[in-house]
Amino acid sequence: MTTISRAAQFAQRTAHLRASTIREMLKVTQQPDVISFGGGLPAPELFPIEAIARAAQRVMERLGSAALQYSVTEGIPEMRIWVAERLTRRFGGIFSAEAVQIVNGSQQGLDLVGKIFLDPGDHVVLEDPSYLGAIQAFDAYQTRYLTVDTDEDGLIPESLDRVLERADPFPKFLYLVPNFQNPTGRTLSGRRREIVVRICEHFGLPIVEDDPYGELRFESTDLPPLVSYHSTAPILYSGTGSKIMAPGMRIAWLVVQDDAIREKIVLAKQGADLHSGTFAQYVFHEYVSDGDAFDSHVRRIAQTYAHRRGVMAEALADFMPEGARFTRPAGGMFLWVTVPGVDTTELLKISAESKVVFVPGVNFYPARNVHDGMRLNFSNASEKNIRLGVERLAHAIRLYQR
Repeated sequence: MTTISRAAQFAQRTAHLRASTIREMLKVTQQPDVISFGGGLPAPELFPIEAIARAAQRVMERLGSAALQYSVTEGIPEMRIWVAERLTRRFGGIFSAEAVQIVNGSQQGLDLVGKIFLDPGDHVVLEDPSYLGAIQAFDAYQTRYLTVDTDEDGLIPESLDRVLERADPFPKFLYLVPNFQNPTGRTLSGRRREIVVRICEHFGLPIVEDDPYGELRFESTDLPPLVSYHSTAPILYSGTGSKIMAPGMRIAWLVVQDDAIREKIVLAKQGADLHSGTFAQYVFHEYVSDGDAFDSHVRRIAQTYAHRRGVMAEALADFMPEGARFTRPAGGMFLWVTVPGVDTTELLKISAESKVVFVPGVNFYPARNVHDGMRLNFSNASEKNIRLGVERLAHAIRLYQR
């Protein structure tokens, strides 16, 4: 009788799957005395619990069983209209509800993009460093990466141009987070945004614009999203309710203006889950339909995170050893710390013993070749714990450097 090894039972693509460092770290943070700067968790005390409960009650009273029935793959019409109208109000121009695809969290959106674009060995262009969750999603399709240099103003257009000029084979798309990037907190400058669009248009390269943090701005005014520029090369825009309402709702959206791409997305989603949860969509829409109350809620989140960002930046300036550098993002949930000469993966082992954790920066580099950075989340800790956690982290660095 022929026997098959356990490894041979799995598809080849599973060999490329990596455990999420962030998810593994959450196990450590279950200890009550550990201060976590690791996970990208919104502040739970800001979740609108009572308002969501009232919205759910109204949905059941008005729609009854219809709110619990199967729905259409693209999303309920009310949600698609709301997304289009909100983007139109925020950015100007006209966003069409027909271009909106509701997805089960933005992570599903990334997976669907990978599913319709990527064959084994295909290239994707990423910022260096880039969002770990995107790398994890694209890894499932046996992807290879071309990385573009970044600085304090985000992706460097000249680097992107050089990468595309030399690319062989040519990549399938550029993925980037232009606002308060995960992991660095940097924002692609207004001057560079259209330049990036025009470079991609010149090469015919689609852009996947991931914007989960755009509404969490603390300073200055919104910059136009890449999708607002007219381009003959497709631009796919990803947004989410996880950071402005609650991540457990799993309501997010792709805006795909290209009909052929949108059709493929719909077909891929049908094979994955048929449609996003009907009830969650109706409750989300019911809650956000009170525009003034929802806008006030989003402002409260941004104001809270702005204060926590300030506390963390102040603590880093007070406690970090000489030579350490850190970003001061104008929004979002993360900042980036670089400590030359320190392998932050090894540092994490020491800092965990000191009861503070973070995400080592190497996980955000596709080539896993830079080891002296770390991502710190400031949205999920109290001001007191932020300062205490940074002090513990600085102590761990000094122990490492002995």
